[in-house]
This record gives sequence, C-alpha cells and structure tokens, in this order.
Amino acid sequence: MSDNPLKQYFRRPAVYLKLPSGGLGYPEGTIDMPDTGELPVYPMTAIDEITSRTPDALFNGTAVVEVIKSCIPNIKDPWQLSNIDIDPILVAIRAATHGSNMEIETDCPECKETGKYDLNLSGVLADFKPGNYNEPLQIGEISFKFKPLKFSEMNEATLAQFQVQKALQMLSKIEDDASRDTKSSELLLQINQMTMKLVASTIEYMRVPTATVFENEFIFEFLTQCDKKTYDAVQEHSIALRRSTENKPLKITCVHCGHGYEQPFSVNVTDFFE
Repeated sequence: MSDNPLKQYFRRPAVYLKLPSGGLGYPEGTIDMPDTGELPVYPMTAIDEITSRTPDALFNGTAVVEVIKSCIPNIKDPWQLSNIDIDPILVAIRAATHGSNMEIETDCPECKETGKYDLNLSGVLADFKPGNYNEPLQIGEISFKFKPLKFSEMNEATLAQFQVQKALQMLSKIEDDASRDTKSSELLLQINQMTMKLVASTIEYMRVPTATVFENEFIFEFLTQCDKKTYDAVQEHSIALRRSTENKPLKITCVHCGHGYEQPFSVNVTDFFE
C-alpha cells in the first residue's frame, strides 16, 4: 500500500486541535502527542460514516471510538479520553469533515418560532475550558482530589442508565401491587448506587491524616456510609467541576422577532456524525 500512486490524493488533516487537557494525565500510550501540542484531525471516510450510523455501535460507544481513531490517528486509545476532551474532539471531527459552519435550529422563547442559525465551530472550540481539577475539596480532615471521568466510565454509566430506564418502563406491566412496589424499590436502590459509583469515579484519591486512599471500592464504600451533608458537598463539587468544562450558552438573536436569548450548547453524537 505504501507504493500506491494514489496515496498523494488520500485525505489530509483539515483541523489542528489543542486538547483542553493538554494531553496531561493520560496513561502512557493513550495519545501520541506531537511536539506542537496540536493533534491533526482528518475528515471522516465513507467507512467512518457507515460506522457512525450503526445504531448498536453508537449505543455501546464503539462507533465513537472507531471514528476518533480513524480521524485522529495520534489518539491510540479513545476509551481513556476524559470528558473534558471528548466534546472538543467531536466538534473538531465535525469541522474537519463538514467545514467550520454548522446549522442549528432553536425555538425562540419569546415568539415561539423556530429559527435556523449558523454556528462557527472554530469559535466553539476556542471556548472549551479544562476546569480546575488541581484544587482539592477540603471537608474537615478529609481532602478530596477530583479527576475528569474517562469516556469508558461515561459510556458504562450511560448503558447502565438505559437498562434501568427500560426496567422502569416495564413497571406498569406488573399487575400485582406488592411485586411492583418491590421492583420499584430495587430500581430506586440501583439508581442511587449508580449515582454514587459515578461520583466515586470522579475522585482520584482521598487524603486523611493517616493515609491516602486511591482504591475506588474504598471511596465508594465511604460515600455510602458518610453523612448526607458530606456526600452532598462532594457531589455538588463534582458537578460544578464538570459544568466548568462545558461550553458557554450560545447567544441567539431571533430572526423572526429580534429577541435575544441564550441557547445551551451540547454535543450530541448523532448530530455531529451526520
């Protein structure tokens, strides 16, 4: 294949991306970072397009992983990517494939009309922030050091949530009241445990005067046994850190009535792989 005379016509990088994380903190072998600190981003191929439209692959995260490996070859293990880098990566792939402008639709809260607007993805990429994960949360004698979730952890949580939602939808089909109440209680406990496991996954370590604890199972056990005030503080801090990495809302001026409003911006995989 290296002697293919058509090689000069293969796709070339269309975007160069600086990760909000700077590529720091990843296990060795996750990213082959160029000296410039900028990752070359290639447009999607026809095979990538097919992969991105495969429902099962999208659902289990495989489509995202395979498209990232194809479009950003310097990323060797996309499952290890953190949540602060995933959205910018998807935006960059979209920009490399379809250009910097992306059309969005939004409803004006004033006149209720739907308008179409051009979104500049280069500006969106410039607004992503890494969040301050270096500052620990101190509660009494306990210090909590947080970390972004990995894509594998986010994907696992999404799959688990989907299964619980399916089970909740089936509750109405259980005719016996006692059986339905029992199942409902089981699902509620499962939801609470899922939430705590997710929060535990955002904690890199906990430090107390006698030890520094990295083991996830010990951290999870602490969250199930600590008082509610402590747990709420930890959860709120984790959520605040995640939100600090999200992009600012888009400022929209309605094309119908001229009303100005803010529209939350979120990266939907199915939208960005169209």
